[in-house]
Amino acid sequence: MADSALARAVRWDTVVGALLIVLLLFSFSFVDGFGNALNLSFLIGNTLPIALIALPMTLLVVAGEIDLSVASTAGLSGSVMGVLWNQGMSIETIIPLCLLLGVACGLVNGLLVTRLGLPSLAVTIGTLAAYRGIAQIVLGSDAVTDFPTPYLNFAAGRIGDTFVPQALLPFLVLLAVAVVVLHATPFGRSSFAIGANEEAARFAGIRVKRQKLLLFVATGLMASLTGVFWALHYASARYDNANGLELSVVAAVLLGGIDFDGGKGTLGGAVAGVFLLGALQNVMSLLNVSAQSQIVVTGVLLVVSVLGPRVARQISVARAGRRAASTPIS
Repeated sequence: MADSALARAVRWDTVVGALLIVLLLFSFSFVDGFGNALNLSFLIGNTLPIALIALPMTLLVVAGEIDLSVASTAGLSGSVMGVLWNQGMSIETIIPLCLLLGVACGLVNGLLVTRLGLPSLAVTIGTLAAYRGIAQIVLGSDAVTDFPTPYLNFAAGRIGDTFVPQALLPFLVLLAVAVVVLHATPFGRSSFAIGANEEAARFAGIRVKRQKLLLFVATGLMASLTGVFWALHYASARYDNANGLELSVVAAVLLGGIDFDGGKGTLGGAVAGVFLLGALQNVMSLLNVSAQSQIVVTGVLLVVSVLGPRVARQISVARAGRRAASTPIS
């Protein structure tokens, strides 16, 4: 029983959850201004763009792929939103069009990976540059700011006098859907199987290419939704919106224990990683740590997040080996 409890304790996602709790306790106790409602709302609101993309990105990495073009897709979505709004189109029409654009971006990535057999890392580095370039061509250096007030209030407002952003509620619904899909459906189990051993999954009858294509499309869709949310939350649609966000998303997902090689991880760990990274960046801002230093910390966390789960697994394997060696042979 003690060994089982210890094994759970050294699981990386459990460690990340514990670190998040420790950081929050420390911040509430010793960081001035952290606990006030405005800052907590600011923290959650700034973390939501990372969290939104982290949901499909977790499934994609579990299946052994990655999408580094998500921030550029978000920027392109915001740019198209700004241009269409300037041309007089209604916001109710613009948002679905932006989501379709995200689907198209994800479809391009997915087809290049699944039909041409190109590595997703190389493909999405290429489309990262392409989508951002198209966004700049579409909108130029202009900024569009005069979106409808009800939408701006929803994206940046709070529920009553609480610190809870209104946009947190739809995110929680999306989180519940993602948890069920990954951990309680055949689709989720197939994603783990593909990430663990793609050839074995194919021989088992799983339609690997189709499933990966769906995951790329879902990631593009959520990236475009993030672009819409970003433009409304910050009341500004620019071609460079969400620039560099892909680094935070990947760092948070890997920090949460999702294996970069695929086949391992939990959505709970990924979400803990997202909010650990968000809380850490918020605390550093309150402590007047420079933006450059925050980027360094994010990079270090990315390295630690790759090494940490491997070390935790090695500890578990070593303990299992010692237990097996100490068990008398009957």
